[in-house]
Amino acid sequence: MTIKDHYELIILGGGPAGLSAGLYAARARLDHLMIEKAAPGGQVLLTDWVDNYPGFPEGISGFDLVEKMAEHARRFDLNILAAEATRVDLSNEKRKILHLAEGNTVSCDSLIICTGASANTLNIPGELELRGKGVSYCGTCDAPFYRNMHVAVAGGGNTAIQEAVYLTKFASRVTVIHRRDELRATKIIQELAFANEKIDFIWNSQITSIEGETGVERLNLLAKDGSTSTLDVEGIFVLIGVTPNNTALPLDLLKAGKGGFIPVDIETRTTVPGVMAAGDICDKDVRQIVNAAGEGAVAVLAAENYIQGTK
Repeated sequence: MTIKDHYELIILGGGPAGLSAGLYAARARLDHLMIEKAAPGGQVLLTDWVDNYPGFPEGISGFDLVEKMAEHARRFDLNILAAEATRVDLSNEKRKILHLAEGNTVSCDSLIICTGASANTLNIPGELELRGKGVSYCGTCDAPFYRNMHVAVAGGGNTAIQEAVYLTKFASRVTVIHRRDELRATKIIQELAFANEKIDFIWNSQITSIEGETGVERLNLLAKDGSTSTLDVEGIFVLIGVTPNNTALPLDLLKAGKGGFIPVDIETRTTVPGVMAAGDICDKDVRQIVNAAGEGAVAVLAAENYIQGTK
């Protein structure tokens, strides 16, 4: 594929939001380009099994799901460039410029930002090796896999405690492990957790390693007073926040909040005319594959309206 200097639409990022946007852009016959620095799929490629995406009643592996998404988009001649955008220049409303790692640039009339976010990790032995085999980063996604099991939650913020409560619908026991002596979650969320007889707490402790042969079997803990212990569990949910993939973006122009996520309106439009954002890069509470894909579709429709209005 020959890369041009300018396109009507560029989609930055190839996760579920980007692939959905790519499908809609290709079907609409927009002059488009998707830029993805790695293989399309984003964080879903690291998901062992997806059990809540519509249309797959038996579930599907994360790899197979994004491969089907990509295959669907390619059927309509999706243009994909394997490259890394190092800087996005939005200072000129009429011509958005993306600087690529190779040293060249491409520009567009309209841009959809789908760069996503990455789950924060504990960065401890066993975490990477057992990811998808008992180590999870999303309670809403994976809770049904842990029916009648004892699981742990690492974290003490709103998301961690809300997910801990949600996990009690499936797990027989949920142990929250927090490095402080009090939670950071809002009081009303704390009250729900403290009142739930399925949830108990280990305070002033951190997980030093995760062990298991074919799946998670135990956690090694280090308390603030220097004592060590082990906890037998069948799963661990690491819920210590997510980090937006935003290093190439002009965050001031996009009015990014304190966390670095991009605010959008109901039609995925950012504060910069002609620039949309979709998926986990957006400032929102729900980060699921299905709503990322929906936002990608909406973003293309908004981009198409913008492009038509400028011609």
